[in-house]
Amino acid sequence: MRLRVERLRADARLPVYATEGAAGLDLAAALDAPLTLAPGARAAVPTGLAIQLPPGTEGQVRPRSGLAARHGVTVLNAPGTIDEDYRGEVRVLLVNLGAEPYAIEPGERIAQLVVAPVTRVRCEEVGALDATERGVGGFGSTGRSEL
Repeated sequence: MRLRVERLRADARLPVYATEGAAGLDLAAALDAPLTLAPGARAAVPTGLAIQLPPGTEGQVRPRSGLAARHGVTVLNAPGTIDEDYRGEVRVLLVNLGAEPYAIEPGERIAQLVVAPVTRVRCEEVGALDATERGVGGFGSTGRSEL
């Protein structure tokens, strides 16, 4: 399968797998200067790339565990979804949940892109759903108390 990538700026870094067994391609910040995220702040960080996903797939933008663990910086709408027909610049919505400001450097790896298959369904309205053992039990209902 191929992911077609267009550089929207000359210094944009193409997505790459960090290791042979990596599930996600690393996405890098395409910035002219460092961008500082204050605690609680968020920003749509440009990658300088547009992509053409293979038919029947979506792009899932996911956090990088190192940024989250060390600095509290994560993808706000994780996983963010890139639809197959989107052709604009890929931006990563980052949030700083840490206690200290964090400076995102130009070219820094900020997220991962996982290309995944999409199953499309046709909605069918019914009067009632089939019963299950769990039923309407929600959060924590299979082992812990309700929220």
